[in-house]
Amino acid sequence: MSILEVLMIVCFGLAWPINLYNSWKNGTTKGKNLLFMSFIVLAYIFGILNKLLVSVDGAVYFYLLNEAMVLADYILYFVNRKKEIRQGICVNFTQVLR
Repeated sequence: MSILEVLMIVCFGLAWPINLYNSWKNGTTKGKNLLFMSFIVLAYIFGILNKLLVSVDGAVYFYLLNEAMVLADYILYFVNRKKEIRQGICVNFTQVLR
């Protein structure tokens, strides 16, 4: 296990709880980019697959933890967007009226 890789994953991972808290507290999708989050989800999947298929070590747990937080934020995006649609802020999941 590379300590530098783990430190990189931990640093990335420190941002996700803050991001989740803001999404939950604000209850809005403002400032969120679904395409960006999709690429982050995909990147963590590739990192997990690399750890499982190429270089098996304990760093995979950090990847899994980060992936779980990003997926939680991804789900919260749709929950908040549905709320915005009911409030009339958005027409649908792609068109914003603000």
